[in-house]
Amino acid sequence: MPKGGKKGGHKGRARMYTSPEEIDAQMKAEKERKQHEQEEGDGHDGAAQNDLAEDKLPGSGSEDSDDESSERKRTGVEGLIEIENPNRVSQKSKKVTQIELDEPKQLSRREREEIEKQKAKERYMKMHLAGKTDQAKSDLARLAIIRKQREEAARKKEEEKKAKEAAAAAARGVNSLSLK
Repeated sequence: MPKGGKKGGHKGRARMYTSPEEIDAQMKAEKERKQHEQEEGDGHDGAAQNDLAEDKLPGSGSEDSDDESSERKRTGVEGLIEIENPNRVSQKSKKVTQIELDEPKQLSRREREEIEKQKAKERYMKMHLAGKTDQAKSDLARLAIIRKQREEAARKKEEEKKAKEAAAAAARGVNSLSLK
């Protein structure tokens, strides 16, 4: 049996919901209370409170846009004490005019190796086409041997063709003599 008996636990019994009118009334009361506290505080320590109020304002209009972006909102004790932390690096955004495009881009090791590999391949192909590499020399020698073999085969074929024609002409000559 669950905690609380048959009808269930204590969690769903008396739920109270706040109406929007009550929320508005609470917000107004909170604002009024803060205003009263500020008015009382202005009488005692007016200069310090005004300084803090000015720090909280987003921009007074007399500052440049660069100053606003470089300074961030100070919270807690940081607003009262000037502290410079050497370990804290504030991120400053660069403007397009500040970026230098003339500087050569530093390549990674992989990119450098890939470029070197491509250049070596291009050099090898140029030398290969010029016939200066070992592989190109062996290819050219093989091609020369094949050309010689083909020329010899063509010459033999031509000689055989001439021999057949001569034999055919001789046979015709013998036949023509025998008919007479």
